[in-house]
Amino acid sequence: MNLDPPVLPLFGQDPPRPLADRLRPRTLAEVVGQDHLLAPAAPLGRTVARGKPVSTILWGPPGCGKTTIARLLAEETDLAFEPLSATFAGVADLRKVFAAARHRREIGQGTMLFVDEIHRFNRAQQDGFLPYVEDGTIILVGATTENPSFELNGALLSRCQVLVLQRLDAAALETLLARAERAVRPVPLDEQARGALIAMADGDGRYLLNMVEQLQELPEGTPPLDTAALAETVQKRAPLYDKAQEGHYNLISALHKSMRGSDPDAALYWLARMLDGGEDPLFIARRITRFANEDIGIADPQAVQQALAAWDVYERLGSPEGELAIAQAVVYLATAPKSIAVYRGFNEASASAGRTGSLGPPKHILNAPTRLMKDIGYGKGYQYDPDSEDGFSGADYFPEGMDRQRFYRPTRNGHEARVGERLERWAELRAIRRRDSAGNGRTER
Repeated sequence: MNLDPPVLPLFGQDPPRPLADRLRPRTLAEVVGQDHLLAPAAPLGRTVARGKPVSTILWGPPGCGKTTIARLLAEETDLAFEPLSATFAGVADLRKVFAAARHRREIGQGTMLFVDEIHRFNRAQQDGFLPYVEDGTIILVGATTENPSFELNGALLSRCQVLVLQRLDAAALETLLARAERAVRPVPLDEQARGALIAMADGDGRYLLNMVEQLQELPEGTPPLDTAALAETVQKRAPLYDKAQEGHYNLISALHKSMRGSDPDAALYWLARMLDGGEDPLFIARRITRFANEDIGIADPQAVQQALAAWDVYERLGSPEGELAIAQAVVYLATAPKSIAVYRGFNEASASAGRTGSLGPPKHILNAPTRLMKDIGYGKGYQYDPDSEDGFSGADYFPEGMDRQRFYRPTRNGHEARVGERLERWAELRAIRRRDSAGNGRTER
């Protein structure tokens, strides 16, 4: 008689699967929020219709469906699906996949190698894909949250199409929420809290379903939660922002262009987004100081002082009090008149300086501390402008042998309009004095 106890699974029943995994779409038609790629006339829709996928990089934020799309694309085009994560996989794992794919190819079956977080592979590892992609051993589909043009080899990118996935909009998230409620049970939320739940997901479908799962675990009969109770029950998703990568450059560009476009409201929004994402306020202070010189300049000479003051105040007060000084400077710069006349003029002057080499200054503006220097003409004929009529001599300060050029062309914006008026008056005086000199038999350079 066998008295041994029955053999049971080591951990009992299979562990429950997360709601996000249970609700994964079973066909590409069930994927939400990516119609621009999956519609019949869209790139992946045409690929499925042809039955001939090509190597592809799927670039998009977390929770938008990259992994699901790759898996279903393999199923609907009859390819073996080999998933790897670049976070954990190494060269040995890749060799096994390539060997298996080569064997499948010999019996007439194709292989899709899906590499999640493909940007985490180094350049040498990325180069390792090239021969297998080129000869058709594998169809490579890489998923990344980072800009492929920054993170992937040019050689690999040239062999793949890059498709951009969008963060899920409110309608797509509502669809996912409705599916979860049909699959399990409705979430106990009032109308405003339901909208807040969608907003808290911030375009991430996986995160939305994780929050829904928490809410569905509340006891039966829980009264509908309002927005405040919802915030206490589930954790808000941290803003998607990487201070060293794409988000960093995109948001500072948005702030810069909002100020340049004289939109203080948009500028404050992007400033808040950057600070909320953990950006270093001193980085922002440096960038707005550059903006004051580059995009405002003499149109409002106080702009750079406002930016420097904000920088100084933040260094003295720190966060969060000092952030208000940066916000004040951002509003000042956004509402200031704009001009790139100095920026453009300096660039033109730099180009001219590069072309003219080492031409020396005219002798009349050189100091002559020795008799020899006086004898060879240093300082001869120099006119002291403050003592001249109108405080302007009209002398030529460009190098000998170089025609006068104009680099700085003031705009009619702000303070620069008055500067332009002075320059126009001085140009008139310069022309008059040049004619007078010619009439008196003198030749002015």
